[in-house]
Amino acid sequence: MIQQDPNNFWEQLERLEKLIRSSELKAGIIFSFHSLILGLFVDRLDYFNEVFHGNYIFLILIGLWIIFVLISIFYAFKCFMPRIELKFKKNVFFFRDAVYSFGNIDEYSKKLTEICTDEKELFIQLSHQVFIESTIIDQKFKSVQKSIKYFAISFIFIILIIGFWVINL
Repeated sequence: MIQQDPNNFWEQLERLEKLIRSSELKAGIIFSFHSLILGLFVDRLDYFNEVFHGNYIFLILIGLWIIFVLISIFYAFKCFMPRIELKFKKNVFFFRDAVYSFGNIDEYSKKLTEICTDEKELFIQLSHQVFIESTIIDQKFKSVQKSIKYFAISFIFIILIIGFWVINL
């Protein structure tokens, strides 16, 4: 029988935590870009005022741009708040279970000590935690990918809006 090392699980969990931070950083950067672009648009709104009036193509382009910006922001926000509707066994390493599933601090400490002294149960609990975090990361990266996709589409509309504005000058 091969001896397992719990450090392998801890290293995997640490790697997964880095992936969580990475996905949230990407979502934050998308928020920043949208804030910058929306801020520039609002600051320059008076330049577009003449083009707004009676120009339905320009208004449609702006409407579509705003829709794609809002969709992109929605998915970036979803990265910070993933909804995972899966039911798992109680796990001493999952933060919510640690707080709510094992009673008070002394009962939790007792259960944690039991798990850590039983190598088989420790590996099961750690592997469950790896799976749970992997599921969370998968949802976060899906949201970031969708946010980037809609950001790119919104950027295409910005180019079209600027091009249309320049043509109508």
